[in-house]
Amino acid sequence: MENILKTGTTTIGFVIKEGVVLATDKRASMGYYIASKNVNKIAKIDDHIGMTIAGSVGDAQFLIRHLQNVSRMYRLDNERPIPVSSLVNYLSNILFYYRYYSPFLIQLIIGGYDDRPRLYNLDMAGGVTEEKYTATGSGTTYAISILENHYRYDMSISEAIELAERAVSTAMQRDMGSGEGINVAFISKGKFEWIKN
Repeated sequence: MENILKTGTTTIGFVIKEGVVLATDKRASMGYYIASKNVNKIAKIDDHIGMTIAGSVGDAQFLIRHLQNVSRMYRLDNERPIPVSSLVNYLSNILFYYRYYSPFLIQLIIGGYDDRPRLYNLDMAGGVTEEKYTATGSGTTYAISILENHYRYDMSISEAIELAERAVSTAMQRDMGSGEGINVAFISKGKFEWIKN
């Protein structure tokens, strides 16, 4: 594990009354090398679920495709969208199973809206916590300090978008693994919307 090339990023998520905000920077880095300046680190899993990625791009892309397929099959079989917590538990089981053999080198935030807005943080061993706000990646300490001081559940959507951009922007100013711009998505009941992409 010591020879793994370190990557950096900043991803955040938080819930408000109307839904879930996800935001990330756009830089992909490998050590001190900037591999790409325009990476989208937010994935639409379904109309009511999104996910941010930090860590290994290949691992994340595999999991995104798999979760999109699971969500699609659930909708076809049950004629309704998959509950957010069910998809999160499914992913947690996958991460837990592979933790000793070939772990997925990722940190994920999953946000969605079924009966209410929900936000989960998942680590590479399958650990899950449900949160009101969270951050992942090398810029976590900078972004979380902004959320810690300014987050409110009763924010308007425009206030929430402004806070998301401020948190990621603050991390980009201090964390060399984060930069190049900001992507923002908002998930409300049955609707995944790109605010900034």
